[in-house]
Amino acid sequence: MSRQPSRLPFQSPEQEYLRRLYTSASACAHHLECSLSGERYDIGRPHGLSRTGKPLMVRYDLDKVNRSVTWAQMKARRSGFWKYRELLPVMNGENVISLGEGVTPLIALRYSVPAGARVVVKDEGRLPTGSFKARGLAVAVGRARELGLRHLAMPTNGNAGAALAAYARYAGLKATIFCPEDTPEINLREMAAQGAELHKVNGLIHECGRIVQKGVEESGWADFSTLKEPYRLEGKKTMGLELAEQYGGTLPEVIFYPTGGGTGLIGMWKAFQELVALGWIRDKLPRMVAVQATGCAPIVRAWEQGWDQASLWRDAATVAAGIRVPVAVGDFLILRALRESGGFATAVSDQQILKARDQVAREDGLLLCPEGAATFAAWKQALEQGMVSFQDQVILFNCATGLKYPLPEGGSCSDCDHP
Repeated sequence: MSRQPSRLPFQSPEQEYLRRLYTSASACAHHLECSLSGERYDIGRPHGLSRTGKPLMVRYDLDKVNRSVTWAQMKARRSGFWKYRELLPVMNGENVISLGEGVTPLIALRYSVPAGARVVVKDEGRLPTGSFKARGLAVAVGRARELGLRHLAMPTNGNAGAALAAYARYAGLKATIFCPEDTPEINLREMAAQGAELHKVNGLIHECGRIVQKGVEESGWADFSTLKEPYRLEGKKTMGLELAEQYGGTLPEVIFYPTGGGTGLIGMWKAFQELVALGWIRDKLPRMVAVQATGCAPIVRAWEQGWDQASLWRDAATVAAGIRVPVAVGDFLILRALRESGGFATAVSDQQILKARDQVAREDGLLLCPEGAATFAAWKQALEQGMVSFQDQVILFNCATGLKYPLPEGGSCSDCDHP
């Protein structure tokens, strides 16, 4: 049975530090806002999409943020992304649901890129549950607990479900998860092992989403689908805050991001805009690049056609399961960020993805997930097409550990008696 204690039990020293931080520092989240119409919503109540059917975004009292803390003071704190307290929506320290999130490293590629190229991987596979989904789900689950929600549900291609299962269990909440039946086996096993109620569906993620919606209507589940609640975006936003911190005064020129639902790309662009509004960064913002697979590229098609929204991609198929999203509720926000940043959308084939994964692992010792490998392939393709320059400082997002995905067999057999 799911239980929701009135306060979290015994805390580790790091968790106690976070509780004290959230008690002493100011909560600055002010209201929710429809990302299309600008209509305001009460942040003190649970919400899904806006009345226009579009994602809601958290808006902060930025004057209060500036009165409460400086960028230097915020960066000096410890405890990973939770340090950005004034720019996160969790109000009470007892609802910080942390499994030990740390700052993910920036790793410069040395041998898999030409000499002189400035290509850096931000390796999100170092987070709890092995993917960047931990950011969004940690914040969203904490906020759900704060709002009194008990039963969380989502469709997933794998990693988001694994993160929801872990964080919901640690928060004492129930998680019900629906995923395509061909979801990577390790994802299925970790979701089940971490206490989620798991259902495999003979369809794609948007079809799983329809089942979740039925549960919302009939059983009162809280829909944790991508961008159908406001707070996963705020967790993903911390990738942008963290990059700004790691790079100091000068952000990279280009960010290649594997794009399915696009929460991270939208979130990073929101983070950069908030930092600019606060006066905490003044340098030129990065060009955002949405990377998709040729077998599922609705954002790329919309970009190339000049559309403001993306239409359903039929018969979606790719080895990069995390970006196999045929339709995204935040499509217009992705396209808006690409245009505002001077970026673009591009697609690479499964052959390019697997070749990129093998090359980076073999030559630089870094095992990318297929979605992360897609960003490397996309950078190479963009370089050849003149979309980026050799001098550009580039970030590639590796969104999960490569150990979660099937790998080719390796090694040969030796006879111990006749080596």
